[in-house]
Amino acid sequence: MLIRKNQILQSKNKKPILFDVYYKETNEKQPLIIFCHGYKGFKDWGAWHLVAEAFAKAEFCFLKFNFSHNGGTMENPIDFPDLEAFAENNFSLELDDLDRVLNEIESGNENFPSKISTISLIGHSRGGGIVLIKAEEDSRIHKVVTWAGVSDFKARFQEGTEEFKSWKETGVTHVENSRTKQLLPHNFQFYKDFKENQERLSIQRAVKNMQIPMLIVHGSEDPTVSQKEAMAIHSWNPKSVLEIIQGADHVFNAKHPWEETSLPDNLKSALQKTIDFLK
Repeated sequence: MLIRKNQILQSKNKKPILFDVYYKETNEKQPLIIFCHGYKGFKDWGAWHLVAEAFAKAEFCFLKFNFSHNGGTMENPIDFPDLEAFAENNFSLELDDLDRVLNEIESGNENFPSKISTISLIGHSRGGGIVLIKAEEDSRIHKVVTWAGVSDFKARFQEGTEEFKSWKETGVTHVENSRTKQLLPHNFQFYKDFKENQERLSIQRAVKNMQIPMLIVHGSEDPTVSQKEAMAIHSWNPKSVLEIIQGADHVFNAKHPWEETSLPDNLKSALQKTIDFLK
């Protein structure tokens, strides 16, 4: 298996993107998967490396990357040293990052197999919303999968609350990262960008217009993104496939760091359902 870690995608006047690629060398055409992490997420979280290896063993090329403004740097992609970038992140930037990754694959970068058959997207949590929007608008995408995906970006802003009013007045709000204990800043531009692009950023609109196969995988015990969100997404596109994994939490019972050499059973189940769907 070829594993290419921490490759750097440079684009003029944009923050670089760090990515990893896993695949087996073959002369056959290979299906490629792009994996998008969620809020406060990163490509090296928990057991994502074992997920990548499992997809590669199943004859996929698997690419995972850090969104350019996720707070990581090229030198330290795991913790959040670049809080300035984190504060300036928004959904439009993440969609642009995903577009840059797709363009890089199309350009025939030497980090990828020379022959690619199809491109599918998998998004975890907030990344699930990003991949649904991108899959609906970009004809290069063959299939799309959400793992514990969100159904509504607007609801995350909690408009009308005292916290929201304070955010608007001060221009910045903070969210604690329970892992690093950092206070992560969000500048008010995050909300303004959402309002300016609200039509494009409607997950419901994207799902209702989806023309490609779609799989929704969700844990029955997810405390972060309710199972109801998965059911809402499925209701907007009855042709989609919904898989509820009994007993699974938001990260399918993995954690960070993941020291074990095998996946937890619930994540293994999510993985297998996804492989079966993408095959």
